[in-house]
Amino acid sequence: MEYSTEKKYTGLPVVALAGRPNVGKSTLFNRLLGKRRAITDPAPGVTRDPVEAETEILGKPLRLIDTGGFRLERDLASAPRAASAMNAAAAAGAAEELDSLVVEKTLRTVKQADLVVLVLEAGELTAEDEEFINLLRPFGERLIVAVNKTEGGRRKEEAWNFLSLGFEKIYMISAEHGDHIEELRKAIIDSLDFSAVGAAPSEKVFIKIALLGKPNTGKSTLSNRLTSSEASITSGIPGTTRDVVEGAFVWKGRNFRVLDTAGIRRKSKVTENIEYYSVNRAIKTIDSADIVFLVIDAEEGLSDQDKKIAALASEKGRGIILVLNKWDLMPQIKNTFEAVSSRIRFLFGKMEYAPIVSVSAAGGSGVDKLLSTAITVYSQLTKRIETGRLNQALQRWLAESPPPSGPQTRFSVKYAVQSSQNPAAFIFFVSRPRAVSEAYVSYLRNKIRRDLGFSLIPVIIEIRGSSSRRRE
Repeated sequence: MEYSTEKKYTGLPVVALAGRPNVGKSTLFNRLLGKRRAITDPAPGVTRDPVEAETEILGKPLRLIDTGGFRLERDLASAPRAASAMNAAAAAGAAEELDSLVVEKTLRTVKQADLVVLVLEAGELTAEDEEFINLLRPFGERLIVAVNKTEGGRRKEEAWNFLSLGFEKIYMISAEHGDHIEELRKAIIDSLDFSAVGAAPSEKVFIKIALLGKPNTGKSTLSNRLTSSEASITSGIPGTTRDVVEGAFVWKGRNFRVLDTAGIRRKSKVTENIEYYSVNRAIKTIDSADIVFLVIDAEEGLSDQDKKIAALASEKGRGIILVLNKWDLMPQIKNTFEAVSSRIRFLFGKMEYAPIVSVSAAGGSGVDKLLSTAITVYSQLTKRIETGRLNQALQRWLAESPPPSGPQTRFSVKYAVQSSQNPAAFIFFVSRPRAVSEAYVSYLRNKIRRDLGFSLIPVIIEIRGSSSRRRE
């Protein structure tokens, strides 16, 4: 799934889908978008952070936002599974705190939207519905009401009762089955002003960053710091982020796009479908990113899970920066950073090339250095070496450390080419590919890093048989 589609337009009208939990907002979002972007699940309250996407409806471009569900109260039974680790009252308190953050973000999104699609569920009007409708009354001129889950005329008579709330028109739809979605699409387009829409500059190049790491390491706080926004909900409750939250910013004339992801735990710890989908989407952002910021809690240090995330990014040739967050909480002792860095290098020797940067996402210290490092890493990812220069260097490397000459281990290296940028990949054509040991491949990789300016990124090497090799 791609999250890094560049903006095609400026001045887009914004349409927000709003309503209480589990009325089908995310299903409708995916239906209008024409693809699965928001996580859907029967459990209420799945969406927390607003999920945004630029799309076209009936040929008209707009920005569509799926908001978190409006919730008034929560019973203990619906508190997070963390209740096993804390008492029920504390778990319920944490859940209520998170609910209030979601509601606050939803209301802020609604106020900024050009059009709000209020999604209700056919059936009994709930207290949450009534409260939310009252809050939305000041925005009545830019409000469309869609009553969901009326597929095949189901509960249609009950749905008409919503007209008693003062709405001039309601749209009875089924987001899951597609009933009457075209009518809703037309109503949305007819309610918007597209006069400010213009084509976005096509020459913009974005450095795409994916924030990955375990839960509660400060990824969302760092995302908000980078984008100077509150796009991601931040909370002390692990696992607050579920969907991938996009943001963009400019730093020293360079354009960045950032993808804030759900925290990734070990498979054995993932017990809910919602978290399973969140983790999968987080991992998929590696495909859309140029650089992975692997966010590590400086006090906890590097974990086995961090190693697995970094290995995935390395296999795909993505740039990786190890971000030691919450550095302001570390002891202010001389050489602390050097000591922590040395331990990380010792525990994770295969990532010796990855830069380590200490930051405080909450306070902002170290963020400038982090972005400066990201630009350097990106320049190496997109670096191109001419074939002539590469093969001149190759001759030096072969002279310094010739291939083995034994009957079973001998091979000759004919020539090399750089096969791609971002990821940086090289192909070496040799006489006997099977004879090339992993140790010699490592030698060539290290030489590329040190001599050709790829010192901070993973380098992918492929060994191929040369077309001129002898039959053996």
